[in-house]
Amino acid sequence: MGKVMSVVSRKINRFNVENRAHRVLERDKPTPAPKYESNLRDMERTVELDPNFVEKLNKKDEALDKRLKNVYVTSEDRFIEYGIKRNEEADQKALPLDRKTPEDFEFGYMEPKRVTPGRCTLRQALKFITDHQSDPEQWTAARISEEYKLKPELTENILKYFRSYSIYIPDINSKESILTQAKRNLLTDKTDKPKEE
Repeated sequence: MGKVMSVVSRKINRFNVENRAHRVLERDKPTPAPKYESNLRDMERTVELDPNFVEKLNKKDEALDKRLKNVYVTSEDRFIEYGIKRNEEADQKALPLDRKTPEDFEFGYMEPKRVTPGRCTLRQALKFITDHQSDPEQWTAARISEEYKLKPELTENILKYFRSYSIYIPDINSKESILTQAKRNLLTDKTDKPKEE
């Protein structure tokens, strides 16, 4: 049904198209599109300043037309010659002898050589975090903030929320004992509950 309706509507829209187009073209002047209120206000202001403004817009300015006829654009194809010379120079250059891929950086990016005060690199952050974890009495937040020129509050937050990885290898026997103890606790919790009436 949808295809039939679209075919019918298309035929209705295309009926007598040529005659309708000729009627539109034979009109003297097409009706202008409606203007916005702000555009009408601007037109009124310009007419108040210069009453002949509309006439000037519709009239051809001979002086501007003469100047426009005197404007010529010339171009020189220097860029083509430059491109040819550049290709010749590229052909004469020696190819690199070392074709190995560069090694990746340790942390995935190149670390800066100079660090601004108040900031630290990832390597420095990992170092003072692990130092604080290994010996918190010696490596306090105040000492770390003095050494790396960081704000004390920032250093305390870093030490509070970030930790370096530590390897924990569980004992198989202790795992089984933990599981059996958890099962016992679940069973005792179920039996300790009072019955609801």
